[in-house]
Amino acid sequence: MIATAETTELQERVRELKTQRNAVVLAHNYQVPELQDVADFVGDSLGLSFKAKETDAAVILFCGVHFMAETAKIVNPKKTVLLPDLEAGCSLADSCDARSLARWKEAHPDVVIVAYINCTAAVKALVDIICTSSNAVKVVDSIPADKKILFVPDQNLGQWVGAQTGRQMILWPGACSTHVLFTHKALFRLKQEYSDAKIVAHPECLPAVRLMADEVCSTEKMVGYCRNSVAHEFIIATESGMLHRLKKELPDKVFIPGPTDTCHCNECSFMKKNTLEKAVAALENLGPEVTLDEDTRRRALVPIERMLALGK
Repeated sequence: MIATAETTELQERVRELKTQRNAVVLAHNYQVPELQDVADFVGDSLGLSFKAKETDAAVILFCGVHFMAETAKIVNPKKTVLLPDLEAGCSLADSCDARSLARWKEAHPDVVIVAYINCTAAVKALVDIICTSSNAVKVVDSIPADKKILFVPDQNLGQWVGAQTGRQMILWPGACSTHVLFTHKALFRLKQEYSDAKIVAHPECLPAVRLMADEVCSTEKMVGYCRNSVAHEFIIATESGMLHRLKKELPDKVFIPGPTDTCHCNECSFMKKNTLEKAVAALENLGPEVTLDEDTRRRALVPIERMLALGK
């Protein structure tokens, strides 16, 4: 990214408004570079929410998608949570609606429901325990072997976790519309060009892509893997915004965007709805604000706390 005078001016305005509003700016790894560069913290959704909790900020500007802002509100109930664009949704979160899950739960009361963090607050309020892509294996391993498990909403992550744990799980038929665009054929072709490159894939990718990967891991663990690897080149099979952070933190290594059948730049259109202009407007207007009714928030916090207790 080449910074323009307009970009620099907008970033300075964000910094001014952060001070005026006593705000903390969070940017997910998939956000545009100019938002990542002005954020106080860059990372994955749950980690960012807890970073905000550690601050004295009264306002959280979450540059991410809607379920992430909801998660920030769940763990920061007294803070004002802003989202630059309320239309920044998530295909994966949308694939599991709370009403459908409630009906399923009523019909299967003895099944333990594990939900990936990439779901709405209303869904979180219905499940037994939350997981992230980093700790999903640990969470599933913690569930007694005689218990049946429903894993929502990502069937690809669920397949991967099932393979790692040996557990037979019922998988909700959801998927990330961005990650499923990576294909074995396109990745194979690119590997011929970069024969020494390590392939790093997110577990939301299709099974054939994961099987090709040298490492399957969360966005946060991608940074550590690439830092610690002796390899110089890496093909990154996740949303292309991740490459900005990798290049910034590991400038001596080469990062190649994972390919689809049609392009070498796989972007999430929802993530890219957020812009510097919208971030400035959100801080100026203290809106759009993401709110939750207190009953939903409290019930959604319970499965998150159960997950956190596993780490203690």
